[in-house]
Order: sequence, then C-alpha cells, then structure tokens
Amino acid sequence: MEKTSRSHESPTVLIADDHSMFAEALCRVLEDEYTVLGIVADGRKLVEEAVRLKPRVIVVDVGMPLLNGFDAAKQVCERLPGTRVVFLTMQEDPRLAAAALKLGSVGFVLKHSAASELLIAISEVLRGKSYVTPRLRPRDWADRDELAKQLDKELTPRQREVLQLLAEGHTMADVGRILEISSRTVMFHKYRIMRTFNLKNSADLLRLAITNNLTSR
Repeated sequence: MEKTSRSHESPTVLIADDHSMFAEALCRVLEDEYTVLGIVADGRKLVEEAVRLKPRVIVVDVGMPLLNGFDAAKQVCERLPGTRVVFLTMQEDPRLAAAALKLGSVGFVLKHSAASELLIAISEVLRGKSYVTPRLRPRDWADRDELAKQLDKELTPRQREVLQLLAEGHTMADVGRILEISSRTVMFHKYRIMRTFNLKNSADLLRLAITNNLTSR
C-alpha cells in the first residue's frame, strides 16, 4: 500500500480493486483532489485497512476476491458509520444498486463510465447524498427494498462468504482457515446452500455466486 504526500486537509480516500493497473490509474485521477491513503486488492484487506486508516471515502470494486466489495463495504459501514462508499462495477444490476443504497449515502458507478462521473459520485457522498449512474433508470431500482432482498435471497451473511470462497476454488480447509471456522462447519454451510438451491455440483455453485454478484469469475 502506497500513500500520497497530498495535504491532510483534503478528504481521504482508500481504493479497493484487484486489478493493479486500473487501481493505479484510479489513484492518479483522484490524487489531484483527494488524499489517497492506498490501494488494497481484496475485500478482507479492505475491511482491515479501512478500520485502521479510517478514510472518509472508500472507492471499491464490487468484484473483489476473498470477500466481494459489497459485503466488505457493508462491514466497513457497520464499523465506521462516517465513512462513505462509492461502488464500481461492470454490472448494470438494479438489485445491486438497490442493495447499495440501503447502506446510506453511497455512490454506484459503472467501471466503463467517464472519470468525471466518479468524481461527481465522490463529491455527492461527501455531501451526505447518494449517486447512481444515469445508465440505471430510476424505475429500475426505485423499489429498493424488494430488489435488495433479491440480491441475497435465502443466503445468510456467512453463507455468502462460504459460497464466494468455494466459487473462487478454495478448498473447504482453506475456507475454514480464512473464516476462522472448522472444515466441518464449512461443509455444513455448503450442504445447506446446495440443498436450498437444489445445486448438484461446483459449476452450479459458481453460477449461484455469479448471479449474486459474489465473484467476477
């Protein structure tokens, strides 16, 4: 993680993206107006560094390894209510926008949008407002409660974590180590997920994870 030398009077930003070239380009865009505290490459590191650095804003890619950007940001918001979040995503998914808006004053920007739109989103969340890319029409995400429920329907927070890690190819032993639970507990969660959604194999698990924006694979 690299820190800039910009004045501490400007709002601080933490960037979370696992594509290093994109993250570095993003840093260059932001550092003219903000103090960029650094870059992290997975969702678990984001939570750890956010709690340590307490940035004013987090700019986070939704498709992050180990813990997706949405669930990581949700954990940060619970621990640091004053930190604002701007989500970056490749997916024009109204369910994800609706779920994001339930976290408070957030931004929701598509990765292929212009850099100026990201700057607008950051400015808005710092003013306590929300910003959703115009590419998503208001009627697409207006019923945010119902849409947000669809995002993680019948999946508990722990099941979401287990599902993402399994979909990324981690063994049950690896998942247990990462989540600090036993392999037996991981097996239990996997069984419940497969039974609830009538899944047959790992390919079905991966499709479910992608459907729920838990992995970008």
